[in-house]
Amino acid sequence: MNTSPAPTYAQRLLEESGLTSSHQPIDVTLVSIFLGEHYRLSGRLGRLATEKDDTFRLSAGSGKYLVKVSPPDEAEAVVALQTAAMRYLASTASHLPVQRVKLTAGGDDHVRIRLNDGRTRVLRVFGFVEGQVLADANPDAERLSSAGEMLGLIDVALGPFAHPADRRGLAWDLRHFHQLTELVEHTPSPEHRQLARSVFRLFGENIVPRLTDLETQVIHGDFSPYNIVVDPLSDHFVTGVIDFGDTVRSAVIFDPAVPMANLLGRTPDHPWRDACAFAAGYQRQRPIQASELPLLPVAALARLTLRALITNWRAERTPERREYLLDHAKDDWINIERSLTVSLDDVVAHLREARHWHS
Repeated sequence: MNTSPAPTYAQRLLEESGLTSSHQPIDVTLVSIFLGEHYRLSGRLGRLATEKDDTFRLSAGSGKYLVKVSPPDEAEAVVALQTAAMRYLASTASHLPVQRVKLTAGGDDHVRIRLNDGRTRVLRVFGFVEGQVLADANPDAERLSSAGEMLGLIDVALGPFAHPADRRGLAWDLRHFHQLTELVEHTPSPEHRQLARSVFRLFGENIVPRLTDLETQVIHGDFSPYNIVVDPLSDHFVTGVIDFGDTVRSAVIFDPAVPMANLLGRTPDHPWRDACAFAAGYQRQRPIQASELPLLPVAALARLTLRALITNWRAERTPERREYLLDHAKDDWINIERSLTVSLDDVVAHLREARHWHS
């Protein structure tokens, strides 16, 4: 008789999000065979480090491509959602620099790979987006505002989009944040646990009562500085938007909250300045409802806290990477602490004024 306890909500969600399992990297020779057979592509394949997928850069005679093979525990419907969102934007908002999906020789947008154990993986090919990522660009407030406008334009374009899998469970989706409190137990520092509890309290008091009536749509879900390709010499600044792996139907305010979280504390003396600059640009293209704007700083804090908590949880599960992961999360906790020293009422007032910046 199995006496192991039933998995908690958090455990089920982390598993559904592909964060609990690992798999053997797919053989590069097998990928080459599939690329030749289905895409008529051949060339040099170089493996890239990514969170879940097996990812490669392909240098072929016809150009450069990004090749992704989904992990075996990711539902095919979820992969289809990501691809469908990208193809929808390419067809309805072709002026936006969203990474393009390359079709197979037969006109399909993916190839199914059946593994020996019966599981299926999905291979897809995209155009390779050359350039510098925002994380390496040291952008000023005006450039951050420009990046915010791009996410606003993407969310406007995604407004009518729907897909059967868009309500999938995803641990990174902030609508589940208040149900992930058990992650605090995996954070070794008492000070960090206290910071996390403060953010959970803010989220519980301000956002949880509103969760059912927030404006929702399909969102990008991970507009982080590593998924935004930029050219500082270009008038448009943002020249590429990549990685739709966290696409989901959720509250609109949770989309700008992701990049804002990444920008918190970047200027230690004014920890919210860069985040507000981003939000200013976003609101010029996709205004946030006046009643929801006060929730945006709380959502940004929740997202940064969630990243720190999941990093600590992973460090416990993978002792060989523990030191690296805990060091990686260290700045998150510092930035949460810095951001909590500022009155959120002042941040909201700044956000209300900010929508008129550079207009």
